[in-house]
Amino acid sequence: MTDLKRHAPATSRNREPILEVLRKILPRKGLVLEIASGTGEHAAFFAPALPDITWQPTDIEAANIASIKAWAAEAGAPNLLDPESLDVRAEMWPVSRADAIFCANMIHIAPWEACVALLKGASKVLPPDGLLILYGPFRQGGRHTAESNERFDESLRSQDPAWGVRDLEEVAREAAAHGLIQADTISMPANNLIVLFRRAQP
Repeated sequence: MTDLKRHAPATSRNREPILEVLRKILPRKGLVLEIASGTGEHAAFFAPALPDITWQPTDIEAANIASIKAWAAEAGAPNLLDPESLDVRAEMWPVSRADAIFCANMIHIAPWEACVALLKGASKVLPPDGLLILYGPFRQGGRHTAESNERFDESLRSQDPAWGVRDLEEVAREAAAHGLIQADTISMPANNLIVLFRRAQP
């Protein structure tokens, strides 16, 4: 039988530090919408560790949806929902409300328009004070924070000129335009950040 599980090597390295932060910042209970779940490894690791949180994985690629299902079956966590197909650029998302949104390593491997669409969609789905949690590399003050990130950025842009490590200040400005206020920035291993945006009160 074909094993549909895909594997992203970085996941096994970053999942525990991310989980440590999630335990501190997520609501005690509620629905977390994961955007661009990729292989599904994060979902399969986080959901069993956060039993009072309902975890909703999503992705745009059919192969990733199959991988998410395979990892979820192995995890066997009752709070891990079946994955939904979600394109952030769609006007209507399959999930209309979530208490928090988690998105790791997407906005630099997608056109800028996808980042804008993510922020716009999050502003519709999140309640007041709901968190959008972004994880990945960022430029700060228009500069890379490490040589490895600069090399990574060059590699991404060589694959697709529309890709690239995003400037945190530019993301924050766009987020604010959609009512999402930058609440915190947390340094993570391997020169990554967790950036928290909180939906403003109406």
